[in-house]
Amino acid sequence: MRWSELSIHTTNEAVEPISHILHEAGASGVVIEDPFELIKERQDQFGEIYQLDPNDYPEEGVIVKAYLPVNSFLGETVDAIKESINNLIIHNIDIGLNKVTISEVNEEEWATAWKKYYNPVKISEKFTIVPTWEEYTPVNSDELMIELDPGMAFGTGTHPTTVMCIQALERTVKKGDRVIDVGTGSGVLSIAAAMLGAEEVRAYDLDEIAVTTAKLNLKLNKVHHIATVAQNNLLDGVEESSADVVVANILAEVILRFTDDVARVVKEKGYFIASGIIQQKKELVKDALIQTGFEIEETILMEDWVALIAKRK
Repeated sequence: MRWSELSIHTTNEAVEPISHILHEAGASGVVIEDPFELIKERQDQFGEIYQLDPNDYPEEGVIVKAYLPVNSFLGETVDAIKESINNLIIHNIDIGLNKVTISEVNEEEWATAWKKYYNPVKISEKFTIVPTWEEYTPVNSDELMIELDPGMAFGTGTHPTTVMCIQALERTVKKGDRVIDVGTGSGVLSIAAAMLGAEEVRAYDLDEIAVTTAKLNLKLNKVHHIATVAQNNLLDGVEESSADVVVANILAEVILRFTDDVARVVKEKGYFIASGIIQQKKELVKDALIQTGFEIEETILMEDWVALIAKRK
């Protein structure tokens, strides 16, 4: 099969919504080239492992690359993607240069192009994310290692929004808890919750590819007896007061659409961890959660992203 590489020169602020647009359009894998990765200071306490080549990054802005199969519908698909990205301006999202280029790649290039950006990363006091094709020896005896193959789903576990979610799970999940992971992607948050002692984890995603990928990763990390994955739209049909912790690493606009459902599903004194929020949307999400019966217990910041730990009154 032939593949087309769609390259979008944009801003860091627009990376998450553009990735979502590409996902919805059927993109098979995404690569993010952010020059900030070359200069940002790393926290040595977590021992991140990086092998970055400056030639792989733009001089300014961020490049998002997606891979689409070459077929008779490719032109229409690309046009729809461009239109959706342009519409982000309506939501006050800076799309930067918004330069879109297309080139053809062969099967082998497509399958391996994004892997060079993905190395073992220790993201918290407890967790290290390790791609399945890398060898890694734990540094500490109590280190928890998550093996991950993102496949065609989104979420390598190393994006700031995911890192903040995992750190928040460390602070909220207790042994025996019931956890719900909304928009699970690769399943990394469900794996972390299970490893932290949750008795039951239910993961949901609307995309069937994400559901398949998450199931494989749960089995790979030997937590499939604790965590299950199903195709579902957010919290539709989930029973009332059934979760000690609900975690959602999705766009702020989506979080705002189902705060009432979160309040219905989370037990009294239970937690909602919300991530994927850009700074400009922070207060909107906070206000919505407060109005639905939550109190904001902690705000976590990383780069331009925000995660909230909210407790149900």
